[in-house]
Amino acid sequence: MARVKRGVTSHAKHKKVLEAAKGYRGRRKNTIKTAKAAVDRAMQYATRDRRAKKRNFRALWIQRINAAVRDVTGGELTYARFIDLLAKAGITIDRKVLSELAISEPASFKAIVEKAQAAA
Repeated sequence: MARVKRGVTSHAKHKKVLEAAKGYRGRRKNTIKTAKAAVDRAMQYATRDRRAKKRNFRALWIQRINAAVRDVTGGELTYARFIDLLAKAGITIDRKVLSELAISEPASFKAIVEKAQAAA
């Protein structure tokens, strides 16, 4: 059986890791051992933060809706009460769209708030 030399395989693996480490600082970009550790850690952070990003955006939308609802009603209606009134009124709009309406279409948002209050 012929002898298998693995230079081509390991070179390809190293190239793949160093390509992923492009833009890193210091030895992390050109030394395979440190680059591999840095890339592995970066992938862990990326995986974790894809989920965290969803939480952060939901929190942002809620804050925007709360501010807009308080502004429209003069402070008498809170976010939690507003969401409850929307459910009772049978209005199913998600928080992302409500937040966008509050920013770009204040008149439409005000109409939704008034409709929710009227249903109560």
